[in-house]
Amino acid sequence: MLAQFFAARRARRSLLCALVGAMPAMCCAQTAVANPGDSAWILVASGLVLMMSIPGLAMFYSGLVRTKNALSIFVQCLAIVALVSLLWLLGGYSLVFVDGGSAQAWIGGLSKFGLRGVDRGSVSGSIPEYLLFIFQLTFAAITPALVIGGFAERIRFSSVLWFAALWLLLVYIPVAHWVWGGGWLARLGVMDFAGGLVVHLTAGSAALVCALIIRRRRGFPEVSMPPHNLPLTAAGAGLLWVGWYGFNGGSALAANGSAASAVLATHMGASAGALAWMAVEWFRYRKPSVLGILTGMVAGLGAITPASGFVSPLSAICIGSIAGVSCYFATLLIKRVLRVDDTLDVSPVHGIGGIIGTILTAVFAATRFGGSGFSVQRPIAAQLGVQALGVVAVAAWCAAMTWLILRVIDALVGLRVSEEEETEGLDVASHGERGYSI
Repeated sequence: MLAQFFAARRARRSLLCALVGAMPAMCCAQTAVANPGDSAWILVASGLVLMMSIPGLAMFYSGLVRTKNALSIFVQCLAIVALVSLLWLLGGYSLVFVDGGSAQAWIGGLSKFGLRGVDRGSVSGSIPEYLLFIFQLTFAAITPALVIGGFAERIRFSSVLWFAALWLLLVYIPVAHWVWGGGWLARLGVMDFAGGLVVHLTAGSAALVCALIIRRRRGFPEVSMPPHNLPLTAAGAGLLWVGWYGFNGGSALAANGSAASAVLATHMGASAGALAWMAVEWFRYRKPSVLGILTGMVAGLGAITPASGFVSPLSAICIGSIAGVSCYFATLLIKRVLRVDDTLDVSPVHGIGGIIGTILTAVFAATRFGGSGFSVQRPIAAQLGVQALGVVAVAAWCAAMTWLILRVIDALVGLRVSEEEETEGLDVASHGERGYSI
């Protein structure tokens, strides 16, 4: 009996050892599991980027317009975020990130329409796919919201909604797929870490076309139209700066050194842009303005966005400084020389900033300047050519599609409010409310 007992004990021990030894293989056979640290960071980053749209951008833009139009900016930002959110679920995400088969170079597929086939256990990389969806949604939402600065104070609210929906479909989704979804620009090796092409250049190009097609506000440029509430704008700018940590750092899609590098580069680019704009203005007018340092900060942030995960902190300072000075003079050119009424300077700040950052990525991402190196092994001159091609292609596509969208909307519902409504202000004329007591 005693011998049988010990024999059975040895058999159980052998079975236990065999099971323990087989555990790694069993785990490998299971479905991939999301990394908790990466997931936690992208959850936070998603909230930060959403905060950039509402309330960050809404406050920033609202303080820059006249009192009678301040509330309309808030409404437009909120409505765009809500509308884009639904459209992103109903095909937007799928068209960007799902394989499009024979059309993959140009657009994705619709197999994940309504997130079909995606559940709580679905993983993309090291994070839940639901989380990838919401993070990318925040980018899709803020981009058309940026564009409204080009036609603020003079457009019908219904036209804003039509524009956001059609522009998302015809501009943002194709360009995002080209760059981030495995499209033709990605295959060429274009480098855009967090949206210099996809977000800032598209928004800036569209804003310029909108300003030209919808035409100037009544009285521009003869009538002074100063911002009505710069403290509100400053508060919104602060939220944008903080939110940009999630915008750029979250684009690593992991809690790792690339994310930390992107956050550090983002902060240095913003700081350099703010001080560069301030220095030029201070030298020219003997007084640095609040609006100037805020706008320079945004220019620096826009320029460092495509390069943030690829360049060193010192390179980020160079990019931010160049953007601060360049965007300052671009603003003077567009507003004062060409007299284009891009109300909130979207094209000279985001558009030019996005171009500068995208082009300079080809220089400062090189290992000789402390960068991470190019995604495809090639000389700097070759990468410069790829980056320049990306800029030209995206700007041309965006301008053409934006022009088409505006013409269609104008024919169907009209773009501008009446002269009486513009004089009264969009808060009352479009929404029947006043944001401020008069």
